[in-house]
Amino acid sequence: MSLETLLHEIPTTSGVYEFFDSSQRLLYVGKAKNLKKRVHSYFRQNPLAPAPNLSPRIHKMISETESLHYLLTSTEHDALLLENSLIKQLKPKYNILLRDDKTYPYIYYNDKDDFPRLEITRKILKAKGVRYFGPYTKGASDLLKSIYELLPLAQSKSCLRGKKACLFAQLQKCSAPCEGRIETLAYRKHLEQALAWLQNPALLLPQLQAKMFAYSEQERFEEACELRDRIRVLQSLEIHSQIDLAKLHDIDILNIAKDGNQALLVWLFMRNGRIVSSAQESLRGEFEQEELFVRAILNRYSAPLPLAPKSILVPIELQDKEILQNHIHEHCGRIALTTARAGYQKELLALCAANALENLRLLASRDDDSVLEGLCAFGLSSMPLRVECFDVSHFQKQAAVGSMIVSNRTEFDKESYRRYELHHFDEYANMREMLSRRAQSFATEPPPDLWLLDGGKAQVAIALEILQSFCAHVEVLGIAKEKLDSKAHRAKGASFDVIYTQSEDFRLAPSDKRLQFLQKLRDEAHRFAISYHRNKKRKQDLQLDVLRVHGLGKAKLKRLLDFFGSFEALSRASLEELGQVLDARSARQTYEALQQREDEG
Repeated sequence: MSLETLLHEIPTTSGVYEFFDSSQRLLYVGKAKNLKKRVHSYFRQNPLAPAPNLSPRIHKMISETESLHYLLTSTEHDALLLENSLIKQLKPKYNILLRDDKTYPYIYYNDKDDFPRLEITRKILKAKGVRYFGPYTKGASDLLKSIYELLPLAQSKSCLRGKKACLFAQLQKCSAPCEGRIETLAYRKHLEQALAWLQNPALLLPQLQAKMFAYSEQERFEEACELRDRIRVLQSLEIHSQIDLAKLHDIDILNIAKDGNQALLVWLFMRNGRIVSSAQESLRGEFEQEELFVRAILNRYSAPLPLAPKSILVPIELQDKEILQNHIHEHCGRIALTTARAGYQKELLALCAANALENLRLLASRDDDSVLEGLCAFGLSSMPLRVECFDVSHFQKQAAVGSMIVSNRTEFDKESYRRYELHHFDEYANMREMLSRRAQSFATEPPPDLWLLDGGKAQVAIALEILQSFCAHVEVLGIAKEKLDSKAHRAKGASFDVIYTQSEDFRLAPSDKRLQFLQKLRDEAHRFAISYHRNKKRKQDLQLDVLRVHGLGKAKLKRLLDFFGSFEALSRASLEELGQVLDARSARQTYEALQQREDEG
């Protein structure tokens, strides 16, 4: 059906519309209260062409549009949710794309416990008496480790369950409540000090610095360096606000700064009248502020929060305010969505904007973007701010694993790293399995700008096929050693890496910063995969020792693993299945050994 016919037949109900190019690649997803009116606003009739009042970005999108598809919804609210879900899953070329940032960690303790412990959570806990601190967009783990470094709180849950003091007590890092060495009131004093540091991390820094210098004087340099790095993280947590609020407000503040083609979206999280943390996300290109704020609010407030604010402060009135307000109430409780008129709210938005401008200036002073922009020479449609790099590792086709590492603006995002246990003997099949599983998670973990694969044209083709099947717009590059006679070329210890795209290969000088950046990602993915592979192989070797003790030789063990694929599959095998691989006596021997191991485990 032609585009003109679809435009004529589109209904006037609420729903979601999708624009596609001539290759059926998704360009844009939008929602509307009246589909016909909204979609027609993009076009001029007779002849069909982009409407004259469109922004340059949307004009270019409509110029590329060859077909459309629409989905009807019962309400405008349903349309908004469906639009947001499709954007996160499919990553259309012309939509504003934000990371899903609603799962920031919180530090908590249970006030009902006799000897409370501070721990990290990302969800609401059902136990009564739980008190939360946060959200912490970064540094939660460093903050918690620092508190345990300085105060003799119970270091782990096992310390409270045990009946005998552990190594932490011997190191004077735990007050050993398990042996009754400390009374509840004395323990509470340590806890109160920890809570004071949580509420004002700056008070913690002098204590950490003193301990760092003590470690250095004792020539415990590794521990001193660890504290030095932790101090740097905690220093970055402190946002100095000149605003003195008389009331203990709980507010999430959202604002944006723009400079030319680059913008920065900034959240400030205020709890009890103090700004406890901030988050930011950089964007490039043209966009509408309202669309950006709506997308950010949907991302953040689509699930209950452990420590929710009383209000959300935005700088402009939103047309979808009523729908967003109902959505927030449904998922997060009674949180007011407000626009600042005057007074302290206006000052908070100004503070947020000032932070956004300063951070935007700092980003512009870095040379990372020149490297990322340089990657566009490989046929990428835009600068890849977020990159996921994949690698597969195995040993003689055993213990196959995959790794995914993530880079944000050239910095590793280790919290987003993923490991995959793979189930094939073939490297290409394992890459297909890993990429398919990653694509299946786009709904909960939105896709990046670029996939970088440790491999050549075959791996790139596999990735593009998978992305096309999920209708996801993600760029793909491969990086692999140059091959001569089907073998990786090495000369005098040097290895020549080639950059692969769907249609062209690139050979760059070793000094090229673009090549060095991609090599850095590939090497990190390889390191992450190898560490997982070694752990898995070590575990598998320990498991196979059970069978070796019962007289099974290497040849029979290899035959079993080749047939079943993994020790887990082997351990579930029946006697009849084992008999397909081994003689009757060995099969019985193996079956009994596996049963004995299961009973003991």
